[in-house]
Amino acid sequence: MGFPQERPRRLRASETLRRMVRETKVTVDDLIYPIFVTNGQGVKNPVASMPGVYQLSVDLAVKEAEEAWKLGIPAVLLFGIPAYKDEKGSSAYDDNEAVQRAIRAIKDKCPELLVIPDLCLCEYTSHGHCGLLDEKGNVMNDATLEVLGKVALSYARAGADMVAPSDMMDGRVGHIRRVLDEAGYSHLPIMSYAAKYASAFYGPFRDVAESAPQFGDRRGYQMDPANGLEALKEVRLDLEEGADIVMVKPALAYLDIIRRVKDTFGVPVAAYNVSGEYAMVKAAAQMGWLDEKRIVMEIVTGIKRAGADIIITYHAKDLARWLKEE
Repeated sequence: MGFPQERPRRLRASETLRRMVRETKVTVDDLIYPIFVTNGQGVKNPVASMPGVYQLSVDLAVKEAEEAWKLGIPAVLLFGIPAYKDEKGSSAYDDNEAVQRAIRAIKDKCPELLVIPDLCLCEYTSHGHCGLLDEKGNVMNDATLEVLGKVALSYARAGADMVAPSDMMDGRVGHIRRVLDEAGYSHLPIMSYAAKYASAFYGPFRDVAESAPQFGDRRGYQMDPANGLEALKEVRLDLEEGADIVMVKPALAYLDIIRRVKDTFGVPVAAYNVSGEYAMVKAAAQMGWLDEKRIVMEIVTGIKRAGADIIITYHAKDLARWLKEE
């Protein structure tokens, strides 16, 4: 049966009707809001490539997290800009560094807000790579795992609700799981950056996190953007090692990967709407080329339609306000 009996436009006739039959609905419960934490007091450093995003000292990061919680956003993802860096990234497991202090302060102010520290070494190493280096400048996988375990334990002691390893070292989820379990943190979930691609969309993030590699690139450990089956392998391995949530990063150029991961494994899937995706929308909106609200809503709806249960986005606060208006 087709036209004239079938008329799909009948169900598009009014906003109320469209809302009733809408297949994909984004809610504030889907969102995680990233926050960049640094040392000092009253620090609010703007980032030219990411309008509306700042490096915040712990006192202001707490206020930012409190605002997110009041808007109904259930979780924040913390990144650190440390007071010092060295070749081993030792500031990453310093219990008095910015992220650890922010975890404690945010949980004290907003105990129900989920606080999730990103777990990687790139912001903490003097060379900007995500792991320890050998004498030839190659990232050492297994030696890096020992440091990642120390970082995870430091975050757990500070009161983190979850840890999110983003380094893409082989075996890191299993190692972190063992370290946490042996220390009495078997209840702490792991959200792994399971399919993290070596993407050009990360440029603005490296500005705010001060984490650009000082030489070479990260294609030796982050994934080739051309590969899809490899993403399924990475996700499978992370799940076998104990990941509770798996992430695909970036989002927009990898919607097919999000769908394949969701269909293959049927587990909670997060997608990171990354800095370059955010910056493109902001730049176009500032020039008057795009309606920011409509385009952001369309983007996150597409990410969720692809299969994501959780969307990490710098637009989270604006989205929370817009969803409330609607």
